[in-house]
Amino acid sequence: MLTLAAAAAPFNRDLQRSYATIAALIDQARAAGAGLLVLPEAALGGYVESLSGDVEPPPALDPDGPELRTVMELAQDMVVCVGFCEAGEDGARHNVAACVSGDGLLGFHRKIHMPLDEGRITTPGDSLAAFDTPIGRIGMLICYDKAFPEAARTLTLDGAELLCTMSAWPRSATNPADDLTEDRQWRRAELWDRARAAENSLVLASANQTGVFGRLHFLGGARICNPNGDVIASTGPEPGLAITTLDLQETVERARRALSPIRDLRPDVYRTAEPIPF
Repeated sequence: MLTLAAAAAPFNRDLQRSYATIAALIDQARAAGAGLLVLPEAALGGYVESLSGDVEPPPALDPDGPELRTVMELAQDMVVCVGFCEAGEDGARHNVAACVSGDGLLGFHRKIHMPLDEGRITTPGDSLAAFDTPIGRIGMLICYDKAFPEAARTLTLDGAELLCTMSAWPRSATNPADDLTEDRQWRRAELWDRARAAENSLVLASANQTGVFGRLHFLGGARICNPNGDVIASTGPEPGLAITTLDLQETVERARRALSPIRDLRPDVYRTAEPIPF
């Protein structure tokens, strides 16, 4: 049996505060027996922008540097997924997720899909791959990536049993709801989490930031979805952990023996979609 935890938590530019928050979340997850903790997008150094000029860009970190090694040391025998801004080649920056344990780096993903003007700040990645970990085969997506069924499907066809989505998902900028759980962006984020789990017959663990950063008000709402698309553990908008225990391999195998969009794929009749010109 495997206990999974997905975090709703606030993060900003203060790396020392980020370490303290991550350490507290790891301790809380470890006390619950968790083998996996999924942290939000940009947990090391904060989200790439605040939509205002009063917040400096995030620090661009070396994946081989001390910041990620600190998370590895905190993780020990736990598998931890954490997001940050990567210092790429020739001054490029990438919005990335790393999966680590005390044994080192297990998997790495560069965010592919750029919402709105995020591409001004970070360069998109160009590949999707699942990877093996001590708890099972994992695929990672960052925030807007989960809006694209093709991304999750690619990871599933690469053997992923568990999809970890890591977000800094804010409430609506144009028509915000006072109750964050009634905001249309809350509904959209939950819809895509549940859909990606159901259409790929896998387990999905979704983490998100909380609190206010510049003009962004993050929604929280960490959740874990089963292969039916049911939310089986969740938080509200406030900080916390969504935690559940299951047999990952048996849960996925059972789902794929039933009515499964993975088992019943018809790739012979599909075609690659071309972007619609705007």
